[in-house]
Amino acid sequence: MLKNIDVFEKDPVPVAVLKLALPTVLSMIVTVFYNMVDTFFVGMTNDANQVAAVSVATPVFLFFMAAGNIFGVGGSSFLSRALGEKKYDKAKHISSFCLYAGIFVGIVGAVLMLTFMKQILNAVGTSENTFGFAKDYLSWIAYGGPAIVVSTAFTNLIRGEGAAQSSMKGMMAGTVANIILDPIFILDSFLGIPCLGLGVAGAAIATVLGNIVSIVIFFFHVAKPSSVLTLSPTYFQIRNGILRGVLLIGLPASLTNILMSLSNIVMNKFLVTYGDVAVAGMGIAMKANMLVIFVQLGLGMGIQPLVGYNFGAKNYRRMKDVMKFSVLCTTIAGISLTAIYFIFTRQIISIFIKDEAVIGMGIRMLRALMVSSPVIGLQFVLNFSFQAMGKAKESLTLAVSRQGFIFLPAIIIFDMLFQLNGLIFAQPVADLCSITLALIMFAVMNKEFRKNEQA
Repeated sequence: MLKNIDVFEKDPVPVAVLKLALPTVLSMIVTVFYNMVDTFFVGMTNDANQVAAVSVATPVFLFFMAAGNIFGVGGSSFLSRALGEKKYDKAKHISSFCLYAGIFVGIVGAVLMLTFMKQILNAVGTSENTFGFAKDYLSWIAYGGPAIVVSTAFTNLIRGEGAAQSSMKGMMAGTVANIILDPIFILDSFLGIPCLGLGVAGAAIATVLGNIVSIVIFFFHVAKPSSVLTLSPTYFQIRNGILRGVLLIGLPASLTNILMSLSNIVMNKFLVTYGDVAVAGMGIAMKANMLVIFVQLGLGMGIQPLVGYNFGAKNYRRMKDVMKFSVLCTTIAGISLTAIYFIFTRQIISIFIKDEAVIGMGIRMLRALMVSSPVIGLQFVLNFSFQAMGKAKESLTLAVSRQGFIFLPAIIIFDMLFQLNGLIFAQPVADLCSITLALIMFAVMNKEFRKNEQA
């Protein structure tokens, strides 16, 4: 039933990692390119307020991504372990539950966002200049909420059954559609062709339509006989540990996105006191930094089903070899990209906007964010491995560290002590602390694996 079984059990570790992780990394690169292009086209309006509005609204948009990760990351982890145990019917129950529960949660989230839009925008730090733009953006994101949740979920579920290339094709198709639609919806004209000129609202519409394109591709994959997943509601159930198994890992994974959103909201609340230029500069710096983060994130995500399968099959030696090779790959990628970014910082920031004040601010912020980039991949590999093993406590601890109990206090304390410079360096400091924590946790867990290998 599962044609990808060899990649889990027989392929040499470097080959297996590349087969599963490379499509995921490529998907992430395309996604980063989309995000850069999205900001680029909004920047072409030459309105710093619209750029700042997208920066302020993006953390709220991430709440839908967080909901998708409940069912995507939680479902993928549960799914890969079920496949390792050869429980194929259980895999169908998992996929059906994730689909229909995801649709329901997406609808509820959309209703809540539209109902409390004013309160949400006031809470996230919009200024008088950005409120209207942010409202336009988030209104359209809310309408597409169910599509965003389902698209995020199935990106991970399809990867969880070992079909990383199909997952990549769906993500890339949606992203390419998004990129093509961006100038059409955002600008008044592009290359001499009249466009719709909807500004930030157009960016949101393109994002929703891109997610719908991805869903169509994903569903075609699931309909193939070679897929172990299903869209049939007859397999939907929450009994027999299905609900618990998905939420056990899905909630900590979702918490990562939620805390990322909350921390960005808190960051923007502090930054807005230094002006909209600071908000726009950080928004652009974070978008630019996404390439470095997402390449290493993609490697961690890509090996998750491989780790989960071998953990379920109790092949701990192969599982650890996968993790070691992945750490080596992320470190090489991190060092290389950091060097490139430090050399070409101004050119990278200038891609997004021509405002010199924003460029100057963005250069300072991007270089600060890059401090932890050479080693941040280590945390991603360990965190996704913990999720793949079903280690909820360890996964939860890491989820609330980088963007939670380390980062949030750092923002407050560093702002008091060092003002804007403190805010700029809060994230890399939190990253380095979280990496240290992840290493300590794995060292403790590794003792248990050694005992099992000797038994």
